[in-house]
Amino acid sequence: MTLQLTAVFEKVPEGHIAFVEELPGANTQGATLDEARANLDEAERLVLEANRTLAQEALGTRSVIRERFKITPPCSGVTSYAISKPMAASSCGKALTTPFT
Repeated sequence: MTLQLTAVFEKVPEGHIAFVEELPGANTQGATLDEARANLDEAERLVLEANRTLAQEALGTRSVIRERFKITPPCSGVTSYAISKPMAASSCGKALTTPFT
């Protein structure tokens, strides 16, 4: 399963602005929609890396347990959008399927 986030793009006179709804701080711009998408992908990675670094610095030398955390898809028929293409969550625990061909 891949974590699905919502990328929002807005056309402005200078090109496109973009942000990820679920990830504060992941925002950018681009002269074209493709450039904005590429820049948003980089912004998302940088925000996650920065948050990880800040958390590690805050913990200092304390003894902690770190483990992978799995995100579970929503349990309703909510539609979410990946940066690449729309996906629909059919129901809790079932695979995400592409509603468009």
